[in-house]
Amino acid sequence: MPEYEFCDVYVPRGVSRGAATRLLTDQAEYGHWELDRLRLYPDGSRRVRLRRRIIRQVRATW
Repeated sequence: MPEYEFCDVYVPRGVSRGAATRLLTDQAEYGHWELDRLRLYPDGSRRVRLRRRIIRQVRATW
């Protein structure tokens, strides 16, 4: 079972849809994050949860 680390991002209601898309695209491209959950509130704000896989290296014993 893979392990993930999470990052919660809050996007205020004054941020346009295009700006929010650019923000999340930059996070995905440069931070290797992927969208886990997006919640849109009635006032227009968004709470986004991003995740990325934790890659653990196994030490080789020779």
